[in-house]
Order: sequence, then C-alpha cells, then structure tokens
Amino acid sequence: MDPRKQRTIDALLRAAEEIFAVRGVDDTTVEEIATKAGVAVGSIYNHFGSKAGLHAAVVECALGADRDHMDRAYTAGRSPVEQLYAAADEYLEFYLAHPDYFRMLAFPHAPGQYAAGRDLADRLAHSVDQQNRRLVEALRAGTANGTLRAVDPERTATILWASWNGVISLGWRPDRLRRTEAELRELLHTATDVVAHGLLAR
Repeated sequence: MDPRKQRTIDALLRAAEEIFAVRGVDDTTVEEIATKAGVAVGSIYNHFGSKAGLHAAVVECALGADRDHMDRAYTAGRSPVEQLYAAADEYLEFYLAHPDYFRMLAFPHAPGQYAAGRDLADRLAHSVDQQNRRLVEALRAGTANGTLRAVDPERTATILWASWNGVISLGWRPDRLRRTEAELRELLHTATDVVAHGLLAR
C-alpha cells in the first residue's frame, strides 16, 4: 500500500479509537474524527466507506489486540491455576498498552446499538465469549486434575472477568480512588487469589 495512504488510515484509526472510547458513535461526527486525525473528511469515506465502517475497523483492531495478549496467557506449559494468574496479568497488559481499546471492549457504549449494525455487536459479544471460554476450560482442566474443586465453571469465569474489569477501571478514575499500575497489578492478583484459594482442593 502507498505509505501516504497507510499513514492516513493509521491516523484515522488512532483518532477514532480515542473518540469512540469515551463517546458513542452516534454522538461523534466524521468532521470531528477527520479534524483530530488531521485529514480531509473524504478520507473516511475513501478508506472505510462510512463512519460505521471506520468504527467497525477500530473494534476489529481492539479485538485483535485483545486476542494477541490473551494468547500469551493460555500456554500449554502452564497449569490451570497458573493460566488464571497469567490471564489476569495479560488482561492488565492489554489495558496498559491499549487503554482506549480496553474501554471500548469492556464498557461499550449502548451495547447492541452499533452503527455498523447487529453483526458488529454480535462479533464483539462472540469475542468476549471466546475469552471467557478459555477461562472456563482452564477451570475445568483444574477440576479434572484435582487442583481445583468442582464449581460452576461458567459462572466462575464470568465472576473473574467482571472483577478484572472492575479493578482495571480504577486506573482511570478522576478521584482519590484512582490506582497506579503497580496497585492495579496487586489488586488483580488479590482478586484472583480470592477465587483461586476458594477453588483449591482441600
């Protein structure tokens, strides 16, 4: 691809992800995105077809980044319990590397009302389900090898994912409840400890 075209695409994606992370698609104009990116409005239509197309591209980038990080957690060389801790660590690393992507996926605006249609919302939900499924599989493997006691893996995976989202969200609070990167890491390990020690076989 022409380097100039790639620079334009990259600039639009960066501008859009920053805006969409804090506001819904319907509340954002193509003019605002183009101005932030420093390009002409027509570039959005030339490269993405529409504002909805640009939003879909940003979400796909976010999903890809999330998958890349979580792939590092669920390695065959780790025990199920080690995978749980690694998943928490990699989820934090995903947030630290891509805070706008994290907010877009963890706390989407108007769930199910994406401008690109129901298909995009379904893909986002499917991706979350896939990541939760990996947690479920780790929990089941731990139960099977005797290191974890038998619990409902579906509900437990949802509790872990939801608690991690809540802990990481403390990283952008505007008040005294805001936590530093080091504090977030400690809190995530504590949250995982609470679940893991409640699961460990006696």
